[in-house]
This record gives sequence, structure tokens and C-alpha cells, in this order.
Amino acid sequence: MFLITKLQNIELISLLSNLSLILRMEEKILILDFGSQYTQLIARRIRELNIYCEIFPYNKIPKITKNYLGVILSGSPFSVHDNNAPIIEFNLLENLPILGICYGAQLIAQNNNCEVTKSKIREYGRAKLKFVDSENILMSGVEENSDVWMSHGDSITNIPESFKIIASTKDVEITSYYLKNNNYYGLQFHPEVTHSKYGKIILKNFAVKICRCSQSWTPDRFVEFTIKSIKKTVKDDKVLLGLSGGVDSSVAAILIHKAIGRNLYCVFVDNGLLRKNEFDNVLLSYKNLGLNVIGVNSKTLFYEGLKGKSDPEDKRKSIGNDFIKVFEEEAKRIGDIKWLAQGTIYPDVIESVSVKGPSATIKSHHNVGGLPEKMNLKIVEPLNLLFKDEVRRVGKSMNMDEVILNRHPFPGPGLGIRIIGEVTKEKVELLQEADNIFISALIKENLYNEVWQAATILLPVKSVGVMGDERTYEFTVVLRAVTSLDGMTADWSRLPNNFLADVSNEIINKVKGINRVVYDISSKPPATIEWE
Repeated sequence: MFLITKLQNIELISLLSNLSLILRMEEKILILDFGSQYTQLIARRIRELNIYCEIFPYNKIPKITKNYLGVILSGSPFSVHDNNAPIIEFNLLENLPILGICYGAQLIAQNNNCEVTKSKIREYGRAKLKFVDSENILMSGVEENSDVWMSHGDSITNIPESFKIIASTKDVEITSYYLKNNNYYGLQFHPEVTHSKYGKIILKNFAVKICRCSQSWTPDRFVEFTIKSIKKTVKDDKVLLGLSGGVDSSVAAILIHKAIGRNLYCVFVDNGLLRKNEFDNVLLSYKNLGLNVIGVNSKTLFYEGLKGKSDPEDKRKSIGNDFIKVFEEEAKRIGDIKWLAQGTIYPDVIESVSVKGPSATIKSHHNVGGLPEKMNLKIVEPLNLLFKDEVRRVGKSMNMDEVILNRHPFPGPGLGIRIIGEVTKEKVELLQEADNIFISALIKENLYNEVWQAATILLPVKSVGVMGDERTYEFTVVLRAVTSLDGMTADWSRLPNNFLADVSNEIINKVKGINRVVYDISSKPPATIEWE
């Protein structure tokens, strides 16, 4: 669970590789990553079209087989004029249709005798298309004066006759182009972000109309392929799965159970960092799923490991190491366990370590970061190709309970990363009470399913308050609620003022030790959903 630093010391076997073998005949789009934080959003939008896609770093282009139908080049923090600017050999792409986005568009242009210069006016944020060639297949259905999202400091100028301008803004004439001889297309804006009104249509035009993808990548097919992959990988071995009660580990459990049946052993650990009554509630929810579920109380182990630790990465790694201790102990008790299964999903992987390119690491996740250098269990991760909403769709295709599927994401380190600073049993109990009031109120007021994730954060800050005629000096908690599709981006939820006032009042009145409640109105990016 936690940041993998020395893979050579870990026998890490991910279903990613086996899935790739099974999917060798599946049509797909190749996305080459030049280091943009938006690269994963491109993949997300292509997946929404029921088209399978893969992200590879620009300098590790895979062998192009006949099932690759097109290529998308991502943006980048680099300029094409930088000495260390990333480049590719276009001849390796076998004359496939290519869509260049931002840096990708500039790279295509530079490679085909265009002039790319520093812009006199840097375009960042919303811009409007003043001209659209709707006759061009890429821009079909895109309207003039529609919003697009810009983020570039270079512009393409002096294009040869082989290029055709198919979209412009007021400040950038060559906002989009078509290179007729090569079936290449370029966009100076980002169609993958929601701010580009017709971005999804443009991506669909490229993937479906130009690349001729059939849109056959469905949850049912994923389930079919994954079960085959698990059977091929695991065979008759026993698997231990760290169950969290959330949608990711639950869907992973059902998938693996369908593949190997009673050879799957699910362990749910009470690490002392769960929500109020979460341990008993989760065990109850799995009672009718036919799974081997073992509940383990390990509060003391985790609290001891967290003593004196305030740095968020130190806390994550401590929690990760203790999880592994528990799992290895349970594996010994059960006997002959060879595999540790996890509900790791794609955003966990790409935010923890740049396994697919040069994009920046944001934080380590308990599922993928902090693994010990020596571990006696091999790893199986059937969901590490999927985004959160894709996981829910897969679960729905297997007729899983909506209560489980609609459960908000909850981090593996639990309340340990929602307590800023050192974690103590007393702080956990304080946060549990406040969090329970917040979540219960969301459910009661039918707001729970309107929010993608909700959390309560305990700050290491005390402030003066007045209760009755007495002075108080107590802790502050932050209420956090966001809307999102996949966790890659998120906006703060506009919860009703009266609702927030009532929750604040109830927390302050009922939870002794808290006298101030604030609401987090930051979005991701620039903030993250969790505070640590």
C-alpha cells in the first residue's frame, strides 16, 4: 500500500500488464504524455466515449500494432524552444491520425516547417472562437463564439500551404489547423477541460470520425477481460484483499471473487482512524455479499506508529507499513497467501508517482505509496486502469448494491490525514464526532448524493470563543465538500447557507473541544480534495 521506491526489491505484479495482453486486439487511442497535468483528463474524456486508451511517456512509445487507431499528443510545461524540450520521432507512429494539443500542436507544426514563436500576448484562461471551419471533420458541430480554454505562451506562425487554418480566436489566428498530407490536427486550446464548451465533441470527432473507433469499450467488456486476467495471473493461489468499505476495494473484491471464488480472503482493519461506527457498519454491509470477510482490531498498533509524526508523508508511510504488518500477519494465520489485492485506481497511481510519464508527483497514496522495500506478498490491482466513475459503472454492471457504489471516497489512511499534525486517540475521537454530524446531516437533507466527497478536517489551531458566559479556547474544524466526476479536478460544493449554519451550530454545541467551524471554498486545482 503506499510509495514504491525500489521496485527491484518488490515482486510487484500488476494486472496492468496482463490486461494489456488480453486487450492486444482491442482498438485504442495512444496518448503520449509530455508532462502536462491535463494528460489524464484527455484519457478521461476518451474513456467517456467508450473508447479504450493508453498513456505512455513521449520517450517510451510502444510498438504500434494494428489496434492503435490514432494518437493524441498532450500539452507540456516546456516550450518547443527550450534546450531540453521533449521531442518524438513521428515516423514511429506509422502514419496514424494525430491530434496535437497545445505543446503537441506546436511540436507538429515545428516538425513540418512552421514557425513557432513566443506569443506577444500570452493566452491563458477562456477565449472565444471568432472563426470555425465547420466543414472540417474535426470542427464539425463546433460553433463560433464558443468558449475554449487556453494555456500557452507560444504561437504558430508562417504556415506553409500544406496547412489549413480551421479555427481562430481574436488574438491567435492559428488556434486550430489541419495538415492535409499527414492527417494531422492541432489545437492551441485544451478540449479535455470542461471550460472548452465543445471540447468533448472535438475529441469525439477525432476518435470516432477520423480514427474510426467503434466505441465498444464498456463496463461489461472490462469485467470480462479483467476476470480472465485475474484467472491467468493468480491461478489457484490464495489472495488477501485489504477491504476499506469504499467503492474501490468493494468492486475489486467482487471482481476477484468472480475470478477465484473462496480463494479470496478479505480483511477489514480497524486502524483507529475510521469514521464513527465505521468498523461495525462496514462488516454488516458485506454480510450478504458472499465474501470471506475478516475484521481485525489493530488500533493500538497504528496509534503507536503515529506517535510524534506530524509530516503528512511520514504519517502515510507509517500507516502503510502498519497495514502491511497486519496483512502479512493475517496471511500467515490463514496460510499459503501469495497475493495482496488492492482497490488502487488510476488517479491514485498518477498522483503518487509518475509511472506513465514525466508529470509531477502530488502526493503518495496509501494504496500505491510507502510499500516496504521487502514484502512477502505479490500485488494484484484490477482497477488501476480506471477512474472513480468508471469503477462505479463497473460495479453497477455487476449489480452491486447502490449504497456501496454511491459511498463517498474515503482515504486509506482515514482520519490520520484529516488531522493536521500529530495524530492522537483524543483528536481522532473529537474528529469522529464532528464528522459524524456533518455526514449525517448531508444524508438527512438529501444532499449526500449531490456531493462527490465530503470530509471534516481537524486543524492544529485553537481560538478563543464564548459559550454562555465562559471563555473557551478550543480547536477549529474545516468542513470540505466537493463536486467531481473522477477526482482529477473538483469544485467546492455550494451547500445551502442555512444547512452549513445548522451543522456548525450542532458541532459547536455537541462536540466539546471544538468552538469554531469553517467551510473550505477552494477547488482542485490549485488545492487538493484532501488537506494532506
